[in-house]
Amino acid sequence: MSEQIQRLTGMQDVLPDDWRYWEYVLGTAKEVAGLFGFQRIQVPVIENHSLFERGIGSSADFFVQKEMYTLDEGDGELITLRPEFTAGVVRAYLQNGLANETQPVKVYLVGPIFRRERPQAGRYRQHSQFDVEIMGEMDPAADVEVMMTAMTLYQKLGYQGLGFQVNSTGCRECRPIYIDALRTFLAEHAENLAPVDQDRMTKNPLRVLDSKESGMEALLAQAPHLIDYLCEDCETHFQAVRDQLDALNQPYQINFRLVRGMDYYEKTVFEVWAEGIGAQAAVCGGGRYNLAPEIGGHSVPCVGFGSGIERIILALKERGIEPPALAVPKVMFTHFGGETKQAANKLAYKLRAAGIGVYVAFARVKRSMKSQMREANKRDVTFTLIMGQDEMERGVVQIRPMAGGDQVAVSHDELAQWLMDALG
Repeated sequence: MSEQIQRLTGMQDVLPDDWRYWEYVLGTAKEVAGLFGFQRIQVPVIENHSLFERGIGSSADFFVQKEMYTLDEGDGELITLRPEFTAGVVRAYLQNGLANETQPVKVYLVGPIFRRERPQAGRYRQHSQFDVEIMGEMDPAADVEVMMTAMTLYQKLGYQGLGFQVNSTGCRECRPIYIDALRTFLAEHAENLAPVDQDRMTKNPLRVLDSKESGMEALLAQAPHLIDYLCEDCETHFQAVRDQLDALNQPYQINFRLVRGMDYYEKTVFEVWAEGIGAQAAVCGGGRYNLAPEIGGHSVPCVGFGSGIERIILALKERGIEPPALAVPKVMFTHFGGETKQAANKLAYKLRAAGIGVYVAFARVKRSMKSQMREANKRDVTFTLIMGQDEMERGVVQIRPMAGGDQVAVSHDELAQWLMDALG
């Protein structure tokens, strides 16, 4: 016997018991997106490599740590499995003329992204995200609406102790001044930096603020704050966001270390934090950005957030939040083979057409009624329908309540209505 093939490292199988969590999360996300007026779109899983190279930038961790899955088409063209949604969404906005639609354009996406990183709790090399974007709008109210979309999602999912972490990452005018100040500060403490942070200090110093290395917490508490270097426009925008959060009585905290490592981010950045989910308190992150000029388009102000579905599900399990059970048939047809099997199958398809879920006992050879009843018990059905020779000839079905009670005979014509009434 050959060796059994296993799934790849960092991938996962979603089995029926876990799929009920997926249905719960995706259903809630779709409901919340509808409440805020977002419409669903879909972009390809594979894009031209240059979209991410130009859009995300070669200083991003995706490139530095070689986390992207990139293939050579054979003619020199490189294609890449998307490592994030943003670049593809902006490309779709530009390519499909969405700038000519009523602005802003409000969209959401659900689907897999791919990063060849070290697998960790709730994140896999293929993991799925719920992503929300408002495109073509500079109003700070759009920032707050995206933030409240995220907050509403987690509230409806049953999270407790929710609050925002907020910061401003400035713009292309004021951020370089801050980066120079930060680089100077880090250079003065270079001997205290781990090798990974020394490398980041040269290539992308903002990433050092997100360092998880030992001793960095105390050191970075002394680092200069980006909001002290904001230009007038960025400062006004950030104040407007905070004023609206105050007006909505939303808890938030300014987090001076909250930044984004990609140049296309500007102004507002935020995360939603929740209590009681272990060391990683952040459940989603987002912010304002202008990526379009990097990929050959005109300036398009955007704001959005993304949240990993697997991490949401992990947190639900840790909190003991049980989603509703998946809808499964509550009726099972049993039979005695031969003509009775054919009659049971025919009637089962009529019930399904009427919207009633039905199992039918499979039997390549004649199967005992006792065996079929054991299966009905394991499937936890409410009613077992028995089709025997006598029932077939009389045009009825025997209905056995599995929780106990009298067995009754119901005609084929009345069966669907009887079951709908009994099952509610």
